[in-house]
Amino acid sequence: MSTYSGALIKLVPTPWGAPNLEIDGIKMLPSARESPFEDARRKVELVGVRQRRVLDTCGGLGYFAAWCVRLGAAHVLSCEKNPQVLWVRELNPWSPRPDAVLEVRNVPIEVHIETLADRAFDAVLHDPPRFGTAGELYSRKFYAQLARVLRPGGTLFHYTGNPNRLTSGRDVPGEVLRRLQDSGFQARRALDGVLARSVLKLVR
Repeated sequence: MSTYSGALIKLVPTPWGAPNLEIDGIKMLPSARESPFEDARRKVELVGVRQRRVLDTCGGLGYFAAWCVRLGAAHVLSCEKNPQVLWVRELNPWSPRPDAVLEVRNVPIEVHIETLADRAFDAVLHDPPRFGTAGELYSRKFYAQLARVLRPGGTLFHYTGNPNRLTSGRDVPGEVLRRLQDSGFQARRALDGVLARSVLKLVR
């Protein structure tokens, strides 16, 4: 399954059943060692979502959202700015459908987050595109917004992978960790990203 609108967007098969999302030849989800659906489960379990309000910033195929619903989240807001990705998501049998718990919005999270209320969420799952194509989603300005919409003590998982580590020695997870700490989080490396807890106290 594929569609083209400025970028070639495809559902590609994996050995594990659940497909991966590919944009212009780049796979968006880890699938070399396990199903991208199961990979999402481990990350959702890491932040803890039962009876919690969850923000899924870059929804993609919705695998994070699917596990949030399965694991008892009270409410999930899943944002995805690319309408063609949402079209593919609707046709993918592994992707969840909106319901009383899951709300899906076709919006760019870097803009939409400014409209969200302070302390509106208990957990955030942040799986942005690579830094080279979406640097705004790795900025201190955006991280400050994440800290604002999270309640104190709320948890965040930020997927980073390890791009450029072999070619340039760049430590993207380390850079993310330091920016999160500067933006009101306690943070540590976890899985293939960074796990953080909001310690920001809002002052009005």
